Amino acid sequence: MNPEFLSLLRRRQWMQALSGAAMLSAFPALAAKQRAADDSADNHATWPHDSRVPGGIARLSLGPAAERPSVRVGDAPTLVMGDMIEWTAIVGIPLSAKTGEHRVSVQTEKGTRTLDYVVRPKKYTEQRLKVSPKTVDLSAEDTARYERERDHQRKVMATFTEQFPRAADLQMRVPVPGRRSSSFGLRRIFNGQPRNPHSGMDIAAGTGTPIMAPLPGRVIDVGDYFFNGGTVWLDHGGGLLTMYCHLSAVDCKVGDALKTGERFCKVGATGRVTGPHLHWGVMLNQTMVDPALFIPA
Repeated sequence: MNPEFLSLLRRRQWMQALSGAAMLSAFPALAAKQRAADDSADNHATWPHDSRVPGGIARLSLGPAAERPSVRVGDAPTLVMGDMIEWTAIVGIPLSAKTGEHRVSVQTEKGTRTLDYVVRPKKYTEQRLKVSPKTVDLSAEDTARYERERDHQRKVMATFTEQFPRAADLQMRVPVPGRRSSSFGLRRIFNGQPRNPHSGMDIAAGTGTPIMAPLPGRVIDVGDYFFNGGTVWLDHGGGLLTMYCHLSAVDCKVGDALKTGERFCKVGATGRVTGPHLHWGVMLNQTMVDPALFIPA
């Protein structure tokens, strides 16, 4: 067995024995209190939260391995966190995912295996609106522009760097203060025609309000797009990306490295919007997931 692995395992077991079972057995009242706390935690002790629904996240235990396992969902590589004692795959679940059993492919130095998990149903809010046809039907020119931008965005979304996030806990800082004006997963139906579900979180704020990086990251795209207006993408490593749309100003460039809390752009009302706000998106394994799973309620 790898000596480093054995040493880390023994140290982990000793610390757990000292601070966990041995301590609780010595103090029964403390043990009861701990059990109550564990029951009320409801799987929210770590970030992002495990929520195995369409648009959610599955935290899958991979067990010990001397090297970081490689995990894929279809063709997309997946974020893997932890250390040689315990690795965890952080898997983004598409909003379009059907309920039932799904699986990932896990590759280690011992070979390749599959790991199954179950997606539960979730009902997202639906909103029916009647609007002028010109606000939803694109001209041929606008359609051509959108398709060019869509192809570029797909390349951005495929970014996967081996510089994995250092923090074991991926709790994010809310990028801008304000009211959450539209939730993830909301499906709007315009004039009887269903549109794609809302793939991010909208935060209402005044034009010019500074936006801060929720985690350390690197700027991988800056652009002005038909639907999204002024846009910045950040790469946090391991396929964890964040997107910021409808910006009035961008104070960064591709390649810039940002620290948590560093200001890099400003709220606006550019693109196809009715008022100033930030559209904030979070992506794992090329899948948009609910940003609320990364932040306190």
